[in-house]
Amino acid sequence: MTTTKHRKTSSARRILGRITGANPKLRESIEAHKLDSGVAEMILAAREKAGLTQTQLAKLVGTTQSVISRLEHADYAGHSLSMLRRIAEALNHRVEVRLVAASFTPR
Repeated sequence: MTTTKHRKTSSARRILGRITGANPKLRESIEAHKLDSGVAEMILAAREKAGLTQTQLAKLVGTTQSVISRLEHADYAGHSLSMLRRIAEALNHRVEVRLVAASFTPR
């Protein structure tokens, strides 16, 4: 039995590459989760920096506390650009969207 010995690394990209291998669906899933959790973290950080509760932000945005709670959850994948704009406006921020080159070959 042959085993491949890997050098220790702290590079997240290399570690993910080892985990996903040649599985593009798994890599795509990881990238989607990374984006969703990043958006959730940005909303939470901006709300907390503004000193607002979820209920207070919800009132400013015209929604409910439970919607804000969902948007701040890392596993939520239903972020909409229009809602992000409403939240940004309520927190005196703006939304920026960029398209960047993928680090893997698209389908």
